[in-house]
Amino acid sequence: METSDVTRAITAATSVATSLDLPVDEAIVLHSSNRLALRLKPCGVLARVAPVEHGAARLEVELAQRLTAVGCPVGRLEPRVDPLVHTCDGFDVTLWIYYEPVTPHVSPVDYAKALERLHAGIRKIDVPIPRFTDRVAEAAEVFANPSLSPELADADRRYLSARLESLRRAIDDRGAVEQLLHGEPHQGNVLSTNDGPLFIDLETCCRGPVEFDLAHVPEAVCERYPSIDQALLDECRQLVLAMVAAWRWARGDQFPNGKWFGEELVRALRDGPPWPTLDTLNRRFNGRRR
Repeated sequence: METSDVTRAITAATSVATSLDLPVDEAIVLHSSNRLALRLKPCGVLARVAPVEHGAARLEVELAQRLTAVGCPVGRLEPRVDPLVHTCDGFDVTLWIYYEPVTPHVSPVDYAKALERLHAGIRKIDVPIPRFTDRVAEAAEVFANPSLSPELADADRRYLSARLESLRRAIDDRGAVEQLLHGEPHQGNVLSTNDGPLFIDLETCCRGPVEFDLAHVPEAVCERYPSIDQALLDECRQLVLAMVAAWRWARGDQFPNGKWFGEELVRALRDGPPWPTLDTLNRRFNGRRR
């Protein structure tokens, strides 16, 4: 979000919380991109705030309720208020439990077990969710339309467009079993809590093979997840690299150091296997900063 929007979003979240008798003296920004994550103190609430046109808040609230009911390891909605989407000054505000981190990272063993539990539990619910290919189509539009990715070189644009389409076809042609997925269960979306690892940000849920979810997690986690189709995982990893490249090259992307990541993602795809995981790219960036 732009700075002016962040200020308005904080005001909206604070207003919603206080109207529900949740005291707020301070709002700490935990994450800011297409939506805002705020820790509200002293009430101990996590507020997620997004422009109304973002349109994913109601689905995320429904999914959180249904996944919690079947015992999935997901972040829970704030129990002191009704599980609703609150609209204020053009923003949708949802209120969640704030989990104090127990450790900086979730161990690969616990991560893999939690993801396996999520996949098992999520199969118990039936929600009309689009396939992962809908998100591939959104990424393809970013590459196809120069006005949506004005800084992307023409040669890279052609390469990424073709690569995205060929990978989509290859994965489709495998005819793998599909199910409801988290969509982006990377390290930024799993919390280390006293209740064990919990997955957050359910707005990315989609249908597809479990390997699409696994393409977002560290290699050490994949090694501990049972019955993976390695060839399919390799294709999904490439697909994820190309999709994330689209988000980083998209006009108005506000991801920190997004251009560097965009360049690295294109380089990784051109360099060929072994395909890096997203956490590998994050480590490269952190090493570069030192």
